[in-house]
Amino acid sequence: MPLYLVRHAKAGSRSGWVGPDETRPISKSGREQTQALTRMLAEWPVRRILSSPYVRCLETMQPLATKLGLPVELVPALAEGHDPREVIELMASLPDHSVLCTHGDIVTGVIETLARRGMAIDNEPDWRKGVTWVIERDGDEFIRARVIPPPA
Repeated sequence: MPLYLVRHAKAGSRSGWVGPDETRPISKSGREQTQALTRMLAEWPVRRILSSPYVRCLETMQPLATKLGLPVELVPALAEGHDPREVIELMASLPDHSVLCTHGDIVTGVIETLARRGMAIDNEPDWRKGVTWVIERDGDEFIRARVIPPPA
């Protein structure tokens, strides 16, 4: 059964942001991506929603949480710069159909680590903002992943 690993929607530029990077919000195009992500993810039987504590991740997940009546659980291990192996351990403990929203370095690290461990990737990898990786597992083993490109 799958888990969904989402890279946050488009955010304003790092260089143009004044203040801590953790507080940088999604952009206008990121809000549009978030609406499309919400429509797509709400079609699945989502059971939990987990997010990096960074504002851009929370803003990416909040509309889905509101639509489904679920809380967004803030998880420090999903923040930028953390060890992807921590995220993999977290993923192994989650119920099927959990959504995790994180950052590019974590998404890349998780997928590349799992691929080295033997997970098949069904299509061309995509690392852009707003991408969703559908990761299937059998017990504790991650067996297959496919990428859904970000909404336009």
